[in-house]
Amino acid sequence: MKKLLQLAGALLLTLSLSACATPANQAKETKEEVKQEETQNEENKEVENKDENKEETKEETGKKSDKPLKVAIVYTGLLGDKSYNDSANIGAKKATDDFGVEVTSLEGLTAQEWEANLISACEDDYDLIIGASSNIADFIQEHGPNYPDKMFAVIDTTVDLPNVQSISFAQNEGSFLAGAAAALFTQHTEIEGVNDKAIIGWVGGMDIPVLHDFYTGYEQGAKYINPDIKILQSFAGSWTDPLKGKELTLAQFDQGADIVMNVASGTGPGILEAAKEAGKYAIGVDLDQDNDQPGSVLTSMVKRVDSAVYLTIQSAVEGNFQGGSTKYLSLAENGVSLTDFSVMKEHLGDKFPQEIVDKVDELAKKIIDGEIKVDNYKGFGKEQ
Repeated sequence: MKKLLQLAGALLLTLSLSACATPANQAKETKEEVKQEETQNEENKEVENKDENKEETKEETGKKSDKPLKVAIVYTGLLGDKSYNDSANIGAKKATDDFGVEVTSLEGLTAQEWEANLISACEDDYDLIIGASSNIADFIQEHGPNYPDKMFAVIDTTVDLPNVQSISFAQNEGSFLAGAAAALFTQHTEIEGVNDKAIIGWVGGMDIPVLHDFYTGYEQGAKYINPDIKILQSFAGSWTDPLKGKELTLAQFDQGADIVMNVASGTGPGILEAAKEAGKYAIGVDLDQDNDQPGSVLTSMVKRVDSAVYLTIQSAVEGNFQGGSTKYLSLAENGVSLTDFSVMKEHLGDKFPQEIVDKVDELAKKIIDGEIKVDNYKGFGKEQ
C-alpha cells in the first residue's frame, strides 16, 4: 500500500512538470519568430530612414533650383567713374532689385588684371559673365570656348561665339548730335567764354576702335552744321587719369576751342573740371554729367550701358538668353541720346540759345527716319 501511494505521487509530479514545461521545438519556433519580428522592425526603420532621406534630398534639390542667378561683371576700369562703368553698375543694381540675382563686380586697371578676373569668374560658379566693355572682347574670344556651359555677354562690341550674347550701340549717332550741338554753341559769342573761332575739341580715354566710332559721328555732326569747323582730338591713354584729361583739355582751350567733348570714363572728370576752371564748356558722356560741373556742361551724350546690362541679366533669368546673338541699340531704340540741356538752360537763363535744342531734335528725327545716314568707323554699325 505504501509503495502504491509513492508511485501515485511520482506520477502526479511528472504530470505537473509536463504541464508547466514548453516543448523544445516550440521554444525554437518562438525564438525564430521573435528574431524575424526584430529583423522586420529593422527593415521598416531602414525604409523609413530612406524615405526621410529622399524628402531631405528633394528639399535640397529644390533649394538648388531656386538659388539666385550668379553674375560676374568684369570691368576694364574702376567703379566711381561717374560715366561708363557706373552706368553698367546702375543696370546691375536694378537687376539685383528686380530679379534677386547675385552680382559681383571685378574691377581692374590693366589687361593682365582683366584677363585674370575673367578666368577667375570662369573657374568659379557664376552662371553669367559679362565683359563690360570692348577691352575684354579678345579675352572672351580666347577663353569662352573652354567654358561652353557658361553664359557670356560682351558690351560695346561683338564676339562671335555660340555662348556669347553681344550688345553694342550706335554711339556714332549720339555723337553726331553732340558734334552738331557743339558746332552750334561755339557760334554764340554773346555767351561768356565763347570765342569767335570755329574750333571745338574732343578728348578720349584709351585709343581703341569704339572711341573712333564716337569721333566719326562727332566730326560728321559738327561739319553738318559748319563744314569749315576745326576739331581738335586727343587721347589720354587711360580710363583712370583725370589729371591727364584735364591737361589735354586745357591744351585744347589754349588752341582756341571753347567746348570739348569728354569720352574718357574715369579720366573724364578732369575734362569737366578743366572746363569749369577755364571758364569754358564741355559735353559729358555715358551718364547724365550735366550737374557734375553745373553751368560748364552743355549736354551729355547718354549711352544706355545700364540698359544693356539689365537686359542681359533679364534674358538669363527668364531663360531667353541667346548665345551667338547681337543687339544694336541706336537712337531709335533710345540706346543713345542727348540730355535735355535743362541744367545749362537754368544757368544761362534768357541767354540760352533755344535753336540748339530745336535743331538737335530735328536732326535726331532725320537720323531715326533714315534721312541722315551717320557714318561708322570701320567694323562698327548694325550690319557688322
